[in-house]
Amino acid sequence: MPNFYLDIETTGLDPKSEKIITIQFMKLDALTSRPLEELTILKEWESSEKEIIQEFIKRSKITSENVFSFVPVGYNLGFEHNFFIERCRVHNIERVDILNRPFIDLRSCGVMMNKGAFIGSGLDKLTGKPHDGRLIPVWYSNSEYGKILDYVRNEAEEFAKFCSWLYKELPPLLAKFKAERMQNPK
Repeated sequence: MPNFYLDIETTGLDPKSEKIITIQFMKLDALTSRPLEELTILKEWESSEKEIIQEFIKRSKITSENVFSFVPVGYNLGFEHNFFIERCRVHNIERVDILNRPFIDLRSCGVMMNKGAFIGSGLDKLTGKPHDGRLIPVWYSNSEYGKILDYVRNEAEEFAKFCSWLYKELPPLLAKFKAERMQNPK
């Protein structure tokens, strides 16, 4: 089952009025979540939004009948899901439906690590990611694409570190939980 880090950058938060400007993905080891290949970044400014979505569909096979051919792993994948659904509709292309196939979203782990609070549970609050991406639309409108690419690469690196750490640390927690359940079955 190939797991793939998946993220997008957009010109804003509303998929009806904003667009996808990057789609980035990379294959992860299913047992450790360490990257197995270089980060692929599809850039709208080199072609078009429609073309990068079509290229993503072609390269990832995310719309294939084999739902395990591309298992997205990300942070707050509902955002990507909503953008893909709407932007595919706008361009009249095959629908990318992330949440109705296998996926792994680490946002819930971040919320639990933040004592159940959503505020303060962003990837930028938990890792070395410098900020939450609010500057992306400004950089895009100023054609500062290098800044966007640096941000995207840093975010992917920080996500991979966080995900790998969870893959290492969570199994012992399950063993501890099971051991405690056996001692106190009520």
